[in-house]
Amino acid sequence: MCHLKKVILNISCTLEVINTNAVYRLLFLILMITSCSAQKDTIDGVSFVAAPEFVNSKHVTPLVELGANYAAIMPFGFVKSLSHPEIIHNTDRQWFGETRVGAQQYIEVLQKEHIKIMIKPQIWVWNGEFTGYIKMTNETDWKAFEDAYTSFILEYARLANDTNAELFCIGTELEGFVSERPAYWQGLIKQIRAIYKGELTYAANWDEYKRTPFWEQLDYIGVDAYFPVSDQQTPSIEDCKNGWQSHKSLLKSKSEALNRPILFTEYGYRSMDFTGKTPWNSDHTIESLNFEAQNNAMQALFEVFWNEDWFAGGFVWKWFIDHDNVGGDHDNQFTPQNKPVAAIIQAFYKN
Repeated sequence: MCHLKKVILNISCTLEVINTNAVYRLLFLILMITSCSAQKDTIDGVSFVAAPEFVNSKHVTPLVELGANYAAIMPFGFVKSLSHPEIIHNTDRQWFGETRVGAQQYIEVLQKEHIKIMIKPQIWVWNGEFTGYIKMTNETDWKAFEDAYTSFILEYARLANDTNAELFCIGTELEGFVSERPAYWQGLIKQIRAIYKGELTYAANWDEYKRTPFWEQLDYIGVDAYFPVSDQQTPSIEDCKNGWQSHKSLLKSKSEALNRPILFTEYGYRSMDFTGKTPWNSDHTIESLNFEAQNNAMQALFEVFWNEDWFAGGFVWKWFIDHDNVGGDHDNQFTPQNKPVAAIIQAFYKN
């Protein structure tokens, strides 16, 4: 806007030598261009899955072609059980992309292609148990787990600061830990702020965000947006849009009450029957294949949210580095790669 003022001032100084009507037409054109360029810059992101190997520009090209402007980098820490206080992380037993050096290598390659970064460290509990149920059985173990989580998360807060990552996610779907130890989280956020100067969010599960106590200390209300929106085997776009309305109302109210934009830290649908009924369902024994259901659910999500002023954008779940060999005609998992739904995402991301 300061640039516009300078342009207008320069034009005003030449009023004596330029026809007044021409000046007005020029001013109108400048204002129109400025208005267009001032439209909301949405986070059009992908969840960039950690892999055993290095990445290069070839791995990033499909992401650029999609129109993505952000990638979530996801290093991992591993816990043996829901009540085990140790977090194993940043070891040579992990895949390269799950470690600090791997995450940094991914970030550097993505940044060369002008992709912005959210670092989103995640916990994996053995056998895939839900992280929201993590709960220690005594105070000694809680203290040990807090120390372990602090070590894990500050490792990547330092990486976020060192790489100038735009966003840092302080945790993913940890409602039990958050609700049991609220004072710890308040202190942890202060420690993160002392290390990392960028913006912060937390990835609350779709049914958790309403109870998360520390949104006012963060910059975005982060939600893993697996909201149920339709019971239909192949829901229409309109079915899903109708199913979103009550959720949307609550999200908007939360955003306005806390003066924080909503960010979908994860969103997506499987290419299977009933994809809008329990969108979080990752059960690999499900065999149905339904691209129309995935297409319609995704189209509805974009139409409902992507132009709202209080909505910041999101990260589609999930995007693998080996693009040519994932997804495709026989895959009913979440990835949009090599599926019809990719064209829908691209249309909104490139708009």
